[in-house]
Amino acid sequence: MMILLFCYAAFVVYADPGYGASAVDLPLIGRTGGVTVLGLGALSIGLLLMPVVTRGHTVALKLQRSLLPRRLPRHAAVDTASRYVPADSGSGVGGDWYDVIPLSGTRVALVVGDVVGHGLRAAATMGRLRTGVRVLARLDLSPDELLSRLADLVEQTAHEGGPGRGPGHWTSHHDAALGVSCLYAVYNPVAGKCSIARAGDPVLVVVPPRTGVVDCPELPPGPPLGMGGPPYQSTELVLTPGSLLVLFTEGLLQAADDHDAGLAQLSRALAGGPAPLEALCDRVVSAMLPGPVDVDATLLMVRTRLLDRNQYAEWAVLPDPAAVATIRTAVSKQLRDWGLDDLAFTTELIVSELVTNAIRYVGGPIQVRLIRDRALICEVSDTGHTSPNLRHAASDDEGGRGLFIIAQMTHHWGTRYTRTGKTIWTEQDLPSGSGP
Repeated sequence: MMILLFCYAAFVVYADPGYGASAVDLPLIGRTGGVTVLGLGALSIGLLLMPVVTRGHTVALKLQRSLLPRRLPRHAAVDTASRYVPADSGSGVGGDWYDVIPLSGTRVALVVGDVVGHGLRAAATMGRLRTGVRVLARLDLSPDELLSRLADLVEQTAHEGGPGRGPGHWTSHHDAALGVSCLYAVYNPVAGKCSIARAGDPVLVVVPPRTGVVDCPELPPGPPLGMGGPPYQSTELVLTPGSLLVLFTEGLLQAADDHDAGLAQLSRALAGGPAPLEALCDRVVSAMLPGPVDVDATLLMVRTRLLDRNQYAEWAVLPDPAAVATIRTAVSKQLRDWGLDDLAFTTELIVSELVTNAIRYVGGPIQVRLIRDRALICEVSDTGHTSPNLRHAASDDEGGRGLFIIAQMTHHWGTRYTRTGKTIWTEQDLPSGSGP
């Protein structure tokens, strides 16, 4: 009806040369009212300029979506689902992001972040920070230490980016990464524990499977990235299997009157009964953002699982050289029970080398763990805090080849530090058809 009224007014009423104070002679059309010529001319110019005006929004949105995970990886520890809702305004596409990062020992890192600003610069900053988080996560850092190093990286980049200042001088260059909020969590499916730290004001919501009561655990405060302030702190949550973790940016609450009202509305949407994560994401987004949005929003939902007790085995080893043969036998038997006889030789060699080094250079209690997931994971933990270094032994060296040999026989290996010492881990690819 509106289109019919527009056509009637533009081509019948206003096109009459006698309507209004002016008329224009148009080729092939004849004398036409000035109101129609001016109106249709302005619409034509607008249509021609529209691709130019919206180009920045389109490019920023494409860049943002290309830098976000195309699909979340399947993981033994968690089920995941996510949503990214871009802003509708031309300058509103921002730098919110989320990520799920597999870590050693079947652990998994969960990330959400909120970049200040809009457009291409915010999207590019998001990509830089997401890459930084993924690189630091592979170092198996604790959440508080990872955020501290990421904040140092942001601050250093801001200082180096200023023009016209010599080395060692602070510059006033404003980096879009300054003031970014980020929440970083590491979930361990063996212990059922989640370690969390935050920069800025991200919120975490936890829904236990039995009660279904929505809870917002109190997280230690931390300054936004690069802004300085007190050091970051980690807190640890014990989660029952099937717990629902909801990580999101502040944009998800923008339609509510205030922060508390937004959390209450989110609680009602989550309390609507159990549902698949994809359907639950759609339900939350529909309830929280029913109309156009001015700020982009990110939502990451995670349902936790405990690793099945049949998927891992643990042994305590005495710091005695005679214990090496005992642990080799135990490891070989466990691999036979799992049907992984093909990996017995290499795994025994790995365990022998790592346990022997722990006995020789550290002493104290030693723990060995085997995990059968999408790869065979071997972990040897001790009370030492010195990480071994991979080196190429010379032909006349009597030692130094053990770690080099291990690196050749495994797909990945590394070291992570714990409160009581360190853990050296290795991953071997499973034979085809031997998955969990």
